[in-house]
Amino acid sequence: MQRRSLLLAVACCGVGVWFPAHADGLSALESFLRQTQQGRAAFTQTVTAPRKDGEAAPRARTSRGVFEFQRPDRFRFVYTHPFEQTIVADGQTLWLYDVDLNQVTARAQQEALGQTPAALIAASPDLRGLTQVFDLRNAPDADGLTWVLATPKQRDGQLQWIQLGFRQGQLAALDILDSFGQRSTIRFEAMDTQPGFGAEHFRFQPPAGADVIRQ
Repeated sequence: MQRRSLLLAVACCGVGVWFPAHADGLSALESFLRQTQQGRAAFTQTVTAPRKDGEAAPRARTSRGVFEFQRPDRFRFVYTHPFEQTIVADGQTLWLYDVDLNQVTARAQQEALGQTPAALIAASPDLRGLTQVFDLRNAPDADGLTWVLATPKQRDGQLQWIQLGFRQGQLAALDILDSFGQRSTIRFEAMDTQPGFGAEHFRFQPPAGADVIRQ
């Protein structure tokens, strides 16, 4: 269950757009929101748990996969390593398919994504819409990236904060801290911004025989 809640919390998207080299993070984010309509990129995600007493170092695990999205409200995460899982938002429903369990969980998309990275990036056309849900500010440059810090205005959700890192016009990283102290860092590879998704690309059909749970 912990693995599933984390996957839902980090459902997100990223893609490259051009902006001047001197632009700050908020300018880069606004350009991204206005100019990018769809994309596909491979990603690597590292999740670090809070260090427990007696541990020499925090526990970390790494997963990999492919992310796709189409504005305003469709996206797909396909995790391929170490576990096969798929998260699909089709505009109405958020689907999570766990291959090992042969189990599908379905939730109303609007309710599930209210204060997640997906809501921050994929669903809003500009910064004005985001400021209704998040407090946004520029964060210090680090690791060669220009950063934006987004803090949910409602503090009773799963997230403490989200940071978005841009490099040369591309959203290159997400850094997410949840309410349990787990930190998730997602690094995107080069984004294909013209994948030409068809009308049915983000439709999800539960596999035959899968256990479907609707929440």
